[in-house]
Amino acid sequence: MKGEQIPYKMLSQDAYSQWLGIEILECEIGRCKVGMTIRKEMLNSMNKAHGGISYSLADTAFGFAANTHGKYAVSIETSINHIEALCEGDYIVAESVIETVKNKLGFNIIEVKREGEMVALFKGVVYRTQKDWEE
Repeated sequence: MKGEQIPYKMLSQDAYSQWLGIEILECEIGRCKVGMTIRKEMLNSMNKAHGGISYSLADTAFGFAANTHGKYAVSIETSINHIEALCEGDYIVAESVIETVKNKLGFNIIEVKREGEMVALFKGVVYRTQKDWEE
């Protein structure tokens, strides 16, 4: 399977990302950009988006980009810094870019943005297995 097609296959099998309304905006080998709109059922008790929402979007971008190299890749450590609160109706975008693949571990930083403004900063470590993605 061609690497840039893998995230589309992953999304088609990912009920959670589908529930979130995540869409793939751009995708190529080593890079994936995804976006979504904050909905009412994603808000916390302070009427702001739950922190897990921007985290999930960044984690999805991270996973999709890591798998474009054709091998199953799984996150082994992730963290996020929340910079700005998000509200119902906000459209947020996360882009993951993986520059080089040299070993079994990959390190990445993903910016989550709302209209070009950074609202969260996600850091992740991925482990690349030897299992190939198949049609």
